[in-house]
Amino acid sequence: MTDQIEKLRIEFEKALSEVGSASDLEKVRVRFLGRQAGLLTEVLHGLKNLSLEERRTVGAGANRLKNEIEAKIAGAEKRFKEAPKVTIDLTLPGPEIRTGRLHPLTRVMREAVTFFERLGFQVREGPEIETEYYNFDALNTPADHPARDVHDTFYLAPGILLRSHTSPVQVRVMEKEKPPVRIITVGRCYRRDAQDASHSPVFHQLEGLMVEKGTRFTHLKGILTMFLENIFPFPLRTRFTPSFFPFTEPSAEVSISCPVCQGKGCSSCGHSGFLEILGCGMVHPNVLRNVGYDPKTITGFAFGMGVERIAMIRYGIPDIRLFYENDLRFLHQF
Repeated sequence: MTDQIEKLRIEFEKALSEVGSASDLEKVRVRFLGRQAGLLTEVLHGLKNLSLEERRTVGAGANRLKNEIEAKIAGAEKRFKEAPKVTIDLTLPGPEIRTGRLHPLTRVMREAVTFFERLGFQVREGPEIETEYYNFDALNTPADHPARDVHDTFYLAPGILLRSHTSPVQVRVMEKEKPPVRIITVGRCYRRDAQDASHSPVFHQLEGLMVEKGTRFTHLKGILTMFLENIFPFPLRTRFTPSFFPFTEPSAEVSISCPVCQGKGCSSCGHSGFLEILGCGMVHPNVLRNVGYDPKTITGFAFGMGVERIAMIRYGIPDIRLFYENDLRFLHQF
């Protein structure tokens, strides 16, 4: 039994040297001094089976070992309590501090406004809650036009709605100012579109208007061509295709060569080689009359485009919903 006590001492010393935490120390204590199955506890419980002489010798050795184990465990517990809970390695690099960045839509809008301001356009704003007159009537939109239906426009009350485009700003400005007028407006618009990868009920539109004597379609074509070459970071070709809008005549849709296939034709552009990017045209004579201008002496042009559409093509973003989900993994790419 004396040899067994010595083996327990050696075994305890080895176990104590391998302790790395307070929880490890508790496991060692239970292993040797546990009430039910502690190794030293079993030796003490077995003293009753020894002779009187052996009981004195073994008991004394077992008690000395018990006191020694308790003292060393107490000392180890004190060291763990006094040890700092957080260790800082001064050789490690500090945490990354990420700076704030502009949202991709904000970047596009600011760059577009800066471009047109250099050409003499002024930034104007208008209300997002509009009247039916400014949103439709003043813009030569007939009463039976599909855009005026409740399935396409958000009506708040009879004659009151959330604007479906930024064109009402044009009318409001022309009512108050005489030619020449050069304005650019950017803002939120609302339509009853089912949300998917390319549609959103809330979107941003960039719109421009230039009205003065001698304004021609060639001026419109030149300015828009320069703008598109400026806003997109890749070589492109532009294409103007005849179209129809109630508030412009003649009207055109402007397309740019597909950046994916460089105009050769692919699935991204419907194998046409071009992507439609905006609508434009000469201001309709009826719109000029509605604001008190004489269409016989004053001409002008207007254009409008979706900011999300430009940003998606410019940055190669496949889903419009990414702009509104506030996912930092997405935003940190810009």
